[in-house]
Amino acid sequence: MIEHRRFGNLLPHLVLLAGVAIVAFPVYLAVIASTHDNTVIANGQMPLYPGSHGLETYWTTIVSGTGKTTRAPVGGMMLNSLIMAIGIAVGKIAISIISAYAIVFFSFPFRMTAFWTIFITLMLPVEVRIFPTYKITSDLHMLDSYSGLILPLIASATATLLFRQFFMTVPKELVEASKMDGAGPIRFFFDTLLPLSVTNIAALFVILFIYGWNQYLWPLLITTRDDMQTIVIGIKKIIDVHDALTEWSVAMATAVLAMLPPVAVVVLMQRLFVKGLIETEK
Repeated sequence: MIEHRRFGNLLPHLVLLAGVAIVAFPVYLAVIASTHDNTVIANGQMPLYPGSHGLETYWTTIVSGTGKTTRAPVGGMMLNSLIMAIGIAVGKIAISIISAYAIVFFSFPFRMTAFWTIFITLMLPVEVRIFPTYKITSDLHMLDSYSGLILPLIASATATLLFRQFFMTVPKELVEASKMDGAGPIRFFFDTLLPLSVTNIAALFVILFIYGWNQYLWPLLITTRDDMQTIVIGIKKIIDVHDALTEWSVAMATAVLAMLPPVAVVVLMQRLFVKGLIETEK
């Protein structure tokens, strides 16, 4: 017997809607603030409906920039952040999947020692190794460059661990069948393991892209030129002014623009992302 409850799911839906409203309201305020004049925002009289300065604010923020705070157009900062985020995500996945493949499917001396050495690095926060990493980057003349933004951050013990755990679930019969078909290690990797790992790669790409996009400390240390700074640093520079009124409309527009690429990646890769997190049978 199926029981039909008209109001049985009302409370969970109300709680869900309340949670969505709490999370979405600050974003709504940022969008609204980006369409109003700075004086309206500074006086605390900003209404909850859009203003008439939206197109002007976003054009100034993305294309021309402002001489007071940003100094460089936010469009260039977004491009720097995009290159950095994609480079970090692709680099981490490439190195991690290759290292996990070597640890699981190859037998060599100190194999488990190598794995545990990689795993132990999870216990070392970025701040512990920030000075030696900066010193090496400086000695290699990679300051104010995309290689300096990306290469020091592409090692990932977490991704290596996740790929290792997945590779250990691959049946040995599949490996033996590939050998009987004459497939070598490289062909087995590209023809068999990579297609099986698509959902895992997609899930990790979303997580690592957002990780790279939100980086603040490392770009702050190695970038001194305005044209190499990321959008996260740009938001801080817009707000942190001493001799002038904070351009809140530009700051809010920059914050809204900073949210768009991560949201787009999550929305476009939502199915593969969820499938990679919950799928158990390959």
